Amino acid sequence: MTSKPIQSICVYCGSSPGNDPAYLAAGRTLGRAIGEAGLRLVYGGGTKGIMGAVADGTMEAGGKVLGIIPRFLMNKEATEKALGALDELVVTEDMHERKHRMFEESDAFVTLPGGIGTLEEVIEIMTWGQLGRHTKPIVLANINGFWNPLSTLLDHMGSAGFIHTAHRVKPLVLDTAEEIVPAILVAQNHDDGDTAVIEKL
Repeated sequence: MTSKPIQSICVYCGSSPGNDPAYLAAGRTLGRAIGEAGLRLVYGGGTKGIMGAVADGTMEAGGKVLGIIPRFLMNKEATEKALGALDELVVTEDMHERKHRMFEESDAFVTLPGGIGTLEEVIEIMTWGQLGRHTKPIVLANINGFWNPLSTLLDHMGSAGFIHTAHRVKPLVLDTAEEIVPAILVAQNHDDGDTAVIEKL
């Protein structure tokens, strides 16, 4: 069965740069790949840190960018001038509305390094996949092994008997930003209707 064509990719990531320069570089590389593929970036609207790098990379490559940000974070994670450069900006009243809108606007999800908020976002998307609410591809951008602890935890939960539909939950783990967009585009032709996991190229 052919899945819905991938048109928009949601990227979860930190609003800070992190301590490893590779994180920012991966964000910009992923953004450029999204733009060069003619896809739209959907992200949390921040213009700083890895968020800003992804958005800048996408726009530099001629891609469209939709930022979705809660009103209370506008002055913390962004600047008014930078927000004005986005193709589209949606301002929500709270985090719940933000996450739901990001889900609705996206055909696939990529998680770059980030903090608790980033982790919470991808866990929610995996939960919805486990519950059968979607079969959209989910990717962990495992830059310099950042997501290894989460992968280990997911394996542990499964072996302990708490994830009974692991095929719907475990995302594809890719080590470089360059691999991500090609893998997602392959996934649109390999959707069996019962999994959010995509096969590694």
